[in-house]
Amino acid sequence: MVQANCRTRFTAADFDFIVRTLSRSERDAVSLVKLLTDADALDALLDHDALADAILSQNSHLAISPQLYFYVLTRRVLRRAGLADRALCDYLASLLDEFSRTAALRPPPGAGPATRGLVYLSDLMLALREASPSQAFFLQARMGDYTLFLTGIFHENIERRRARRGAPGCSYYEAMGRESYRAVAQHEVARHRGLTNIFNGLAEQFHEVRLALNQLADRLFNLGDDGLSSTSAGLALLG
Repeated sequence: MVQANCRTRFTAADFDFIVRTLSRSERDAVSLVKLLTDADALDALLDHDALADAILSQNSHLAISPQLYFYVLTRRVLRRAGLADRALCDYLASLLDEFSRTAALRPPPGAGPATRGLVYLSDLMLALREASPSQAFFLQARMGDYTLFLTGIFHENIERRRARRGAPGCSYYEAMGRESYRAVAQHEVARHRGLTNIFNGLAEQFHEVRLALNQLADRLFNLGDDGLSSTSAGLALLG
């Protein structure tokens, strides 16, 4: 399942990119390298607008990890929306990193054999009826993640389906995601994995987070041909 761990998975190339982007001299570079070993200092550096600007201005392939890419850009839109919790940003960046790969559109391994082959949210809802408590946790966490990803990245297409076919709109999936996160926040597994506060935050601020991700999808990045490049790939989950 998704973990809030983007910042612990930065690569040597990521740190090199940070130093090259933010340093103006060799002396600055040496100082920055020292700062990167301090977690608080690193957090402050990651908030620097120059990093996001450097990522967005690159026309060629960036030699940075997906986790740095998603963290820096997600952090920017969340801060602009008044959502300053770094742990929440870390979770969302990890979610985007995972869901940008089509393999993430499968049920989580911990959900149990009853969920094999599931794709649709409706299937996840049906599986919940016979799930054990531990399986229910993974299913509901995945439902929250799916609905947040879909309404955040594919919001225009969801609303287009609603207008053309009478399908549920973003508000429907927001309610589903909000309740899913609220349920898993109370689970022992969430406490064990340090996700209780994050899930509570997502339950309470689902709409605000979704709108921030809408801005990210609209203005800042494209998921690319090797990820969820077509809307049908994501919308297939809606059922």
